[in-house]
Amino acid sequence: MDRSSHPRSRRVAPFVAAAAAAALALAGCSSSSGGKKSEEGGADASAGKASTPQMTVALVTHQAPGDTFWDIVRKGAQTAADKDNVKLIYSADPNAGNQANLVQNAIDQKVDGIAVTLAKPDALKGVIAKATAAGIPVVGLNSGLSDWKDLGLLEFFGQDETVAGEAFGKKLNEVGAKNAVCVVQEQGNIGLTQRCAGLEKTFEGKTQVLNVNGTDMPSVKSTITAKLKQDSSIDYVVTLGAPFAPTAVQSVEEAGSKAKVATFDLNKELTGAIQDGDIQFAVDQQPYLQGYLAVDGLWLYKNNGNYSGGGEQPVLTGPAFVDKSNVEAVSQYAAKGTR
Repeated sequence: MDRSSHPRSRRVAPFVAAAAAAALALAGCSSSSGGKKSEEGGADASAGKASTPQMTVALVTHQAPGDTFWDIVRKGAQTAADKDNVKLIYSADPNAGNQANLVQNAIDQKVDGIAVTLAKPDALKGVIAKATAAGIPVVGLNSGLSDWKDLGLLEFFGQDETVAGEAFGKKLNEVGAKNAVCVVQEQGNIGLTQRCAGLEKTFEGKTQVLNVNGTDMPSVKSTITAKLKQDSSIDYVVTLGAPFAPTAVQSVEEAGSKAKVATFDLNKELTGAIQDGDIQFAVDQQPYLQGYLAVDGLWLYKNNGNYSGGGEQPVLTGPAFVDKSNVEAVSQYAAKGTR
């Protein structure tokens, strides 16, 4: 891609946007699981508080059907959209090629901005270049922190998955773990790979990687159960997404294992499980904040030329640990579907 044609290359005096989340409202809207078909969000929502002309933003993620993590991302995005007088169009597909087609659909619709996840950045490189060539600003969120600058995105909102993994490994050392299995629900997802690699780097015990089919929860359960029966020395099961942690708990019980379960990501069901002691702890990357900042960032860029991080640094939304010591404070927001 010709980087000289990208808006970042034409900036004369980069300045960092003020904290876009300063006035975060928690009035999220309900959402359903994403799929291949694009859908317009907030058709019945208020016009928003901004007096600026309505703009259209496409949010394109790699959400797999039934993955409720993305409901939280969408609530954050919709809250920003309602505030900023933005028409939000959401679409998703876990297949990278199909996700690239969804980005192309957004380009064809001549949207004013695109927010995209980069779980498999190489597959999206070409279509992001097309968006840039069409004069459409693109920001990244959630996945792709190591690639967003190379792909020419304006800004990125998410957590450094390697750093999160390293922090997780240190936490396992603190609790005395000796043999952990890292359960990967989507092979080839760069963020998930980085989580396990980061964990292995700092964890002083043994790390094993177990690949499962995240779109088939009964299969996830049986695969984890078989692994625990095969290796009774496993004392921690590490899941990389909130929906998989309760399933791992079931696997531990079914296998007659003494292993404990900890996870990346959070939702309202998980806060209760942490309170009950079924889950030991979770790493929260604040997906609501990722969705909110991505949409609000595009609005700020269009209406005031702002770009967070000056186009050079990402805006980190995690990692933050949630355990019994602080879960009660977080649970009130998780109950609303915003944490």
